[in-house]
Amino acid sequence: MEDSPNDRLHFGIMGFGCEHYRRRCQIRAPCCNEVFPCRHCHNETTTILPLLKQSTLRNIFDRHELVRQDVKHVICSVCDTEQPVFDSNHCSFLSCFKTEKEQFHCDDCGICRVGGRENFFHCKKCGSCYGIGLRNNHRCVEDSMRHHCPICYEYLFDSLKETTVMKCGHTMHCDCYHEMLKRDKFCCPICSRSVIDMSKTWQRMDEEVEAISMPSDYRDKKVWILCNDCNDTTQVYFHIIGQKCGHCRSYNTRAVAPPVLPQ
Repeated sequence: MEDSPNDRLHFGIMGFGCEHYRRRCQIRAPCCNEVFPCRHCHNETTTILPLLKQSTLRNIFDRHELVRQDVKHVICSVCDTEQPVFDSNHCSFLSCFKTEKEQFHCDDCGICRVGGRENFFHCKKCGSCYGIGLRNNHRCVEDSMRHHCPICYEYLFDSLKETTVMKCGHTMHCDCYHEMLKRDKFCCPICSRSVIDMSKTWQRMDEEVEAISMPSDYRDKKVWILCNDCNDTTQVYFHIIGQKCGHCRSYNTRAVAPPVLPQ
């Protein structure tokens, strides 16, 4: 008895794929002619190249990344049919390539993403898709996603992990962001600006500065500082607790000249 289209649609749901995608097809990597569940699996795997193709100076373990646009053939995990990427109608199971992670294609990004189209929007200025919660709620930076996460160094543009945009406009993985805050790191790893409201922290530091008097040898020393939050340069009195920006009142500063005594 021939399977109905509905039977084919639901055959093997969640039974195929990998940790990155739950789908019923694999890809043939044109760079090494090996079959992988997805390009991420390829990039995480060390491919052993045929020894005949290796020179005596090259290692047989060749670490390389798959260029997704170069993939020309896919293999159905249900019926084992290998076919061109855009020829899935010839597969004996018409719906073998259905994904189970709400995969959708973004024409502006030029790649497929997971998580459901309704949960994402494409920011044309940033040049990438963000979670819907960031719509009209982030600082745009051109091509802000086309770099590596400053914490784990995974390329952000095609990462499967959720990303966030910090106050400064730089992006990183949400998990990396929360781990950074958990470790009491409150500055952007790229530009050093404060990523959260630090006003209460600055107030506590004001109280500490007021309570702790510097020794007489240091009491009148001044230092030039650069504020990481407003980029203003000011000369302030040196204090062991920290140097407060004279413009935005932030303690997120760094000395740009050694302390000097007044003449």
